[in-house]
Amino acid sequence: MWKGQYQMSMRSQVAIVGCGRTPYSRAKPGERIYTVDEYIAWAADLALAQAGLTKADFDGQGLGVAHAEAAHTVNWSAATAENLGISPTVLLRADQGGASASALLIRAAAMIHAGIVDRVLVVGADTPLSIPSAAPGLPLSPERTRGVYWDFQGPFGLMGATAQFALVLQRYLHQYPGLTPEQLGKIAVSNRFHASLHEGAIFRKPITLDEYLSSRMLSDPIRLLDCVPIVNGGLAYVVTSAKTAKTLTDRPVYLRGFGECNNFYQGSRALPDITATGYVKAAPQAMAMAGVTHADIDMFQPYDDYPFIAMMTIEDWGFCRKGEGGRFIEEHDLRFDGDFPLNTDGGQLSGGQPGGAIGGFMPLIESVSQLRGEAGARQVPDATIAGSCGFGGIPYGRPGRSCVSLILSTEP
Repeated sequence: MWKGQYQMSMRSQVAIVGCGRTPYSRAKPGERIYTVDEYIAWAADLALAQAGLTKADFDGQGLGVAHAEAAHTVNWSAATAENLGISPTVLLRADQGGASASALLIRAAAMIHAGIVDRVLVVGADTPLSIPSAAPGLPLSPERTRGVYWDFQGPFGLMGATAQFALVLQRYLHQYPGLTPEQLGKIAVSNRFHASLHEGAIFRKPITLDEYLSSRMLSDPIRLLDCVPIVNGGLAYVVTSAKTAKTLTDRPVYLRGFGECNNFYQGSRALPDITATGYVKAAPQAMAMAGVTHADIDMFQPYDDYPFIAMMTIEDWGFCRKGEGGRFIEEHDLRFDGDFPLNTDGGQLSGGQPGGAIGGFMPLIESVSQLRGEAGARQVPDATIAGSCGFGGIPYGRPGRSCVSLILSTEP
C-alpha cells in the first residue's frame, strides 16, 4: 500500500473524546505558582474526566508528551509517565513547537490504526514565566543559547520571535504592498472579542481598531497588540479508536484528514520565498484526505502568535490567493457568528500562550469544544467541520519549521 492509500485508510479511524485546559497564569505576585508537572497532571485530569476515563485506562496504552522549555530531563516523556502514574506501552514525544499537539494526534492515530494501542492520552504544559529568562517570556532555552539562533541571529539583536517575524512581515509587505495595518488589526480586535466570551482567556477586555493602531511599535512593523501574552498553563486531550469513542461519548470528534510539512522551502533553498509556509503542502493533503472543500469548513482555527501568521495561513490553506489575505480579512466577518469564524476562543493573541510549544494545543482543543457544542456564548452555529492548524519553530530567515493541517468533523 503506497503512502497516499495508507493515509486515506486512516480517515476518521480515530476520534477525540475528551479535552482539558487548565486556568492560565501570568505568575503575578501573590499568585500560586505551579510546576510544569502539576500543570500536566491538572490538564490530564480534566481531559480524562471529560472522556469518562481514569489514568488506569492508559496502562498498556499510549501517552503523548509535547516538549516544553521547562522540560527538566532528556527522557521527558518517560518522566511524565512516571509522574502521572501511568505504565504505557507506547510513548510518543513531539518537539515541533506549536505544531507538537497536532503532530502528536497524527502519530497517535497511526499507532491506533496499526492496532498497537486503542487510546492515547496527549499532554502538554509549560511555565515560561517561572524559569530563567533573557527577558520576560524569553526563556534561556538551549535554542536561544547555542546553535543557529545564537550563531546567526542573537548577536545581531534579534531578541525573540517578534524581531524575527518582523523581518518576515517586512518581506511580505515588499512583495505584496497592498496589506494594511487595519486589515491585520481586524484579526486582533476579533480575537479579543472572542476572548471576552471565554472565561479562561487572559485578556478579556475588548479593544478597538484605533487602540490596536495606536499601540506602540515593538519591532517595525509589529505592534504591541500584534503579540501574544506569555502564560503558564497546561492542556491535554484523549484520542481513541472510532469504535471505542462511540462507547464513551455521543459527541466524538473525528480526525477526518491531516497533512504535515516540515522544513518547507518555497523555491530554492539558497533564496526561498519566505512569504509561503508549509501549509501550501499540508492543507491540500488534509482536505483531499477528508474529502472537503473550503466551502465545507465551518470555522478556521489557525496558530495565531501574530495576526499576520494567521493571515498567511488563510492564504496558504487556499481560502484566497497569495497576497490577497488582507482583502479576504477585510471582506469577511471573523466573529463566531460570521461567515468566516476565526480563532473563536480568542486565540493565543488574547487567550495567552503557555510557552511557544504548548500554545499549539489551543486551536485543536477549541475546534473540539466547538464541534462538541461546548463553546457557550461563542458557539459557532451548526458547526460540523473545523480546520485546525499546528505551526512551530522559527528557522533561520523563514516562518515555521513545522506546519500541520487538520480537518476535524462530527461525522466520520
